[in-house]
Amino acid sequence: MSTRVSELGLHGCYLDMMNPFPQGTGVLIKIYTDAEFFEAQALVVYAQPNMGMGVKFTEVKPHFLAVLQQWLLRAMGPGNRA
Repeated sequence: MSTRVSELGLHGCYLDMMNPFPQGTGVLIKIYTDAEFFEAQALVVYAQPNMGMGVKFTEVKPHFLAVLQQWLLRAMGPGNRA
């Protein structure tokens, strides 16, 4: 199923959806951009009916961790990098 991703971080994200899965449900997350994609096993940690669900990444392969880290660095912008 397709949904909008928000609050993306190193350890999880929020998925906007009308019918979120119950807390404790295991899911496979795939996030695509025009040039790259990220994939991780995740667990639903909370669900908000008619709004969405927060998921925690439970297994991220090294290649996908590097993709996620690059996305987060780009999102910070050049003036905010440590």
